[in-house]
Parts: sequence; structure tokens; C-alpha cells
Amino acid sequence: QVQLVESGGGLVQPGGSLRLSCAASGFTFSNYAMSWYRQAPGKERELVATISIGGSTNYADSVQGRFTISRDNTERTVYLQMNSLKPEDTAVYYCNTRMGWPRRADYWGQGTQVTVSS
Repeated sequence: QVQLVESGGGLVQPGGSLRLSCAASGFTFSNYAMSWYRQAPGKERELVATISIGGSTNYADSVQGRFTISRDNTERTVYLQMNSLKPEDTAVYYCNTRMGWPRRADYWGQGTQVTVSS
């Protein structure tokens, strides 16, 4: 079965950095685009970054220039490097992949908490 496991979250000070990892299993990782979403208390889950099969990336305006998504197909892992962190980046971060079989569905990890505070 599809499994996504996030790690790397924690407490950091404003301006600090953190690197999140998402280990994937149960599917052919290299054949799917991967994304990071986040959800803060009382807010809707939002798309943070996406990386395509070929390595093309897209970012939310709020993180453009500060976050970098990357993937290692050999390790079956997607990363999110977060720099210049702000308190408003505080949220649970989720790894995601979308599949079209047996019907269109989104698969999610359990999430990892990122807290930016002094």
C-alpha cells in the first residue's frame, strides 16, 4: 500500500532553517509528482510546493524564495528545505501524491509539526 512518512519537523526561531523529509513506499516513486502541503490551526490546508516527475518545481507565493522542494528517486524521498522561517510558517506539514488508479485519489503522510517561535 502507498505509504508516506514525514520527518524533520520541530521548533525553530524566526529566521532559522529546517529540512523536512518524506519517505515514500508502496508505489513507483519516480513516476509521480510530489507535493508538500501545510495546515495551521483554524485554517484550510494549503499547497506549499510541488515537484514534477522531471524535477520542475512550483511554489506558493508565500514561500517563494525561501523554500526549496527536491527529490531523490534513488532514496524514494522528497525534501522541503525551509529557510528564513517566519512565525506564520507554523503549521503541520504534509507530504502528498496524487494517483489516478483505481480512481483518482490523494495520498497523505501523517504530518510533521513545524513551530517557528522565539
